[in-house]
Amino acid sequence: MKKYNIPTAAYETFDDPAAALAYLKTAEMPIVLKADGLALGKGVLICNTLEEAEKGVKTIMEDKKFGDAGTRMVVEQFMTGREVSVLSFADGKTIRIMSSAQDHKRAKDGDQGLNTGGMGTFSPSPFYTDDVDAFCQKYIYQPTVDAMAAEGRPFTGVIFFGLMLTKDGPKVLEYNARFGDPEAQVVLPRMKMI
Repeated sequence: MKKYNIPTAAYETFDDPAAALAYLKTAEMPIVLKADGLALGKGVLICNTLEEAEKGVKTIMEDKKFGDAGTRMVVEQFMTGREVSVLSFADGKTIRIMSSAQDHKRAKDGDQGLNTGGMGTFSPSPFYTDDVDAFCQKYIYQPTVDAMAAEGRPFTGVIFFGLMLTKDGPKVLEYNARFGDPEAQVVLPRMKMI
């Protein structure tokens, strides 16, 4: 994403817990730790302090709470805003989005708990406005398809865009090459056959 100027949070990836811990000593808090593999929507820790972040590295990389997904870890800038999911179809050259959706991820009242696999979803998201869509079409969706083609890996299939609507504009949180669940449960019934 950095290479193709696709808006996202600043991040670093680590294979070694010691290197991740050294990096965290210089990082601004809060910070986000992500298991860099399939963790069923649960491999993300939001750490408010260095102590929490150090425990998070142990949880993800050493204790392997998220299994092999924690062999590598992404340390990412904390972003605030509304999180929105957008499902799309790509043919290797063009992209067509389906609809936006929004899910409730964190457990406990006031979103104080850990991320879950999803605790309810609705579509469309009222925060995914026409202006947000225009920005994403120009700076995220088509540039993503173009970047994959430029790397010699044209992609055909479903792309799930996890977006954060920050005060500085939409940014990519994650991509998935599949339908998101539970988002697909509220997006697919809204589609019309042509």
